[in-house]
Amino acid sequence: MLGLALTWFLVVSLVLGMSWQLGKTMVHEANMSHLRYEATLLADEVTQQIEQRFQALERLSDMIGATDDASWISYQLRQNDGLLAWFEGIVVANREGEVVADWPAIVGRVGLHTAELEYFRMLRGTLRPYVSEPFQGRASGMPMVLVSVPRLTEQGEFDGFVGGILSLDSGGMFGRLAKVRLGESGYAAVATASGKILYHPNSSLITASVPDREFNPGLDLALDGWEGDVVDELLDGQTALQSYAQVWPAGWVVGFYLPIEQAQLPLANFIQKLWWLWLSLAVLMLPLLWWMLGRELSPLKHLEKQIGEVGLGHREHVSLATNMQELQQVASTFNRVEEERQLLLGNLQEREAFLDSVLNAAPQGMFVANIKGDITYMNPALLEMLNISPDLAMESWLTQIHVDDITGTKDMWVHSLRTGSDFVRQLRFLRSDQELLWLDIHARVVMLSQDGHTLGLVGVVKDITERREQEAIQRWEAEHDPLTGLLNRRGFERRLEEAFADFQKTSTPSALLLFDLDHFKPINDEGGHALGDEMLRRIAQVVAWEVRRSDHVARQGGDEFGVLLPSCTLSRAKTVAESLRQAVGEISVTHQGKEYMVTLSIGVTTFDEVDASVSSVLERADAGSYKAKDQGRDGVVVNMPQSHDDEVTELFDQFE
Repeated sequence: MLGLALTWFLVVSLVLGMSWQLGKTMVHEANMSHLRYEATLLADEVTQQIEQRFQALERLSDMIGATDDASWISYQLRQNDGLLAWFEGIVVANREGEVVADWPAIVGRVGLHTAELEYFRMLRGTLRPYVSEPFQGRASGMPMVLVSVPRLTEQGEFDGFVGGILSLDSGGMFGRLAKVRLGESGYAAVATASGKILYHPNSSLITASVPDREFNPGLDLALDGWEGDVVDELLDGQTALQSYAQVWPAGWVVGFYLPIEQAQLPLANFIQKLWWLWLSLAVLMLPLLWWMLGRELSPLKHLEKQIGEVGLGHREHVSLATNMQELQQVASTFNRVEEERQLLLGNLQEREAFLDSVLNAAPQGMFVANIKGDITYMNPALLEMLNISPDLAMESWLTQIHVDDITGTKDMWVHSLRTGSDFVRQLRFLRSDQELLWLDIHARVVMLSQDGHTLGLVGVVKDITERREQEAIQRWEAEHDPLTGLLNRRGFERRLEEAFADFQKTSTPSALLLFDLDHFKPINDEGGHALGDEMLRRIAQVVAWEVRRSDHVARQGGDEFGVLLPSCTLSRAKTVAESLRQAVGEISVTHQGKEYMVTLSIGVTTFDEVDASVSSVLERADAGSYKAKDQGRDGVVVNMPQSHDDEVTELFDQFE
């Protein structure tokens, strides 16, 4: 009865499973087509709205003309009051980035300097309409973006900008998104290409960053300009159908999301009804089938009994009295196979004893795994190496593999079992006594030569911890100064190249400080090199303490030092330089009752669009350092390209 029920269950499960798989494919394709259509339609609609706002601002810019007269501009803004149906406010700025007029008037907005803000730099650099990154409104506190177009002179040169402030609430631009319904839990969202959320049904996520690329690779591709469909996880852990489209004028990404569970709900209800129908039929048919099979298969019970006795050792062979030729053939075959099994069993026991002796005596760590990949044996050398007991479950000690190595190790292990290729990998293993080991594992798949059937794997494990530690020390020494522990010239130049590459790709600002020590030679001459080395070590400690952990400090040789400040503006770099100058000026060493002190002559610069390579930045900072010495030492000189000298002077006059 159990066998019949199981057979019926397997048949029903197979049919329903095939129906489920076919239905899922059809549901997936239908929903993906719908999502793709909705995403494209919505992206086109948002694109049209952005372009209309660009056109309206360009017309307003033409009306204003090439003037910075605040009263005339304010008059034109009031005359175009109808634009407030599209924007929460309008601002106009001159070529220096100063807001000269706004409508409606907000206290503190006129006179605001925007030259250092990202949207001003984009407008000035591209001379094309631009939508800013999201920001918080001063008066309303609501998240907003600035839709802006450049003002141009008759010669086509940049003359400021006209911008419209656009709210990111559920109305206005994203009113259509708020009405999108994809079942109970499907939704649409919009994000900038930089990864800031502009619209989401959960308003608390607006202006937050999207998940990282490991969490949702499809979204990461969409942020790089890709359009298409993927299946991936959402923030709440649900797997969802996802479709992405681009709003090119604004640099936005529109995404539609539909949880698979919701998409497959109608299909699941249908399969459930079929299941209950098939179960009802089984209840009616199984008793009849049981009675019919019982009459036909009764001789098999006698054969089963005798086979069981052979297995227990109570009989040497089966002897079945029946007229059924099929059962007679089964009994004869069973007797022959049993004789061969007994012979092979004796040979196998001898080989197992020999193999156990070889593995137990081997000085290297060795293991054996079955065709499923489960490790079934470890020799004493390996157990001692890993500090685990023979009876510890495999699931327990697998958790001691380093979290960064376990995923790749599992993937390679499965690949070796599937393809028959060697498993070769180095990984970290944390012993129970908290000692971290580096292991080199080489396992080979064992196959039967007759038919190529896989038996499992045999592997060798080596402890390479000491070798890896030595390699790490050598890599550190290659890029660090042995006296101060700071970066040496080689390590510093490599990080400069990396920061310059980021600047060229993403316009990420970085600053460079170069300086050497004033009055350092008397310390070496009068106190000796040991005293000079002590002064260098103290200065290295103070400089490293004064900057951020993400900054890079280097001793390039002798008394020459450099500091790279990634993601740092020029004004901040000057502040850091002043703090370094003051901090180092307080350091002293004493020899034979005489106190020695040094000062810094610091050259400061930042990466600039005119720079073709890192060497240009280094030369500029070095020239600033020499200029500081020429001006009497113990000073900070900002040295920027000639085209920026006036801007830099004006900027630092404001600080003073």
